[in-house]
Amino acid sequence: MILYGRNAVAEALRAGRRPVREVWATEKVAREPWLAAAARVHVTNAGDIAHRAEADNHQGVCADVDPYHYAGAAELLAVPAPLILALDEVQDPQNLGAICRSAECAGVTGVVIPERRAAEVTPAVCRASAGAVEWLRLARVRNLADFLDDAKAAGCWTYGAAAGAESVNYLEPDWTVGVVLVLGAEGKGVRPRFAQRCDQLVALPLRGRIESLNVSAAAAALLYGILHLRTQSDPGLDRTS
Repeated sequence: MILYGRNAVAEALRAGRRPVREVWATEKVAREPWLAAAARVHVTNAGDIAHRAEADNHQGVCADVDPYHYAGAAELLAVPAPLILALDEVQDPQNLGAICRSAECAGVTGVVIPERRAAEVTPAVCRASAGAVEWLRLARVRNLADFLDDAKAAGCWTYGAAAGAESVNYLEPDWTVGVVLVLGAEGKGVRPRFAQRCDQLVALPLRGRIESLNVSAAAAALLYGILHLRTQSDPGLDRTS
């Protein structure tokens, strides 16, 4: 995989979860201190980097790294009182990257994505996440419905983010226990067969005239609201405490 963008490459080097074999950088970027951690840095021009990255928004650097290593879903469920984000058919790489960035910053246990009809971790997602995917645990599952059933069997409560009469304010549930929060693709939302598997549907309060938030914005708002509620009730659940 060819990563591109300063943050994506820098976090791959810093996290050390997958080897960074070679880096290509413009002369200016090659002088930046964070690149001292790279084993091999080739100074080249922006056109060569764009060709290697197959993208123009490379910020003067790209790197050859191992493919992304996904976590196992069971690994996420084994964590005490996990906070897991499950995504139903989120296909836009920019949305997946932005969600992963918010999820990592909020300290979630991990993100679960389906193998089909969903974005996977690509260089574009790595860049959109600002390198957050290098630290975050993502699991790919064959069947999201089966994962939700497994989560319930593991003692987790499952909540679907969906506006509507059947939803309750997201402040109502007890978020200090093991939780899986399901978000759907923009425009579609959580599909009925997954919504039916959830213990409850939750929604953010909307005070304006627009009916919904972008899925990545909704994820950020919900995760930080949940983080506040979890740490307020049990400071031990705060990853940074």
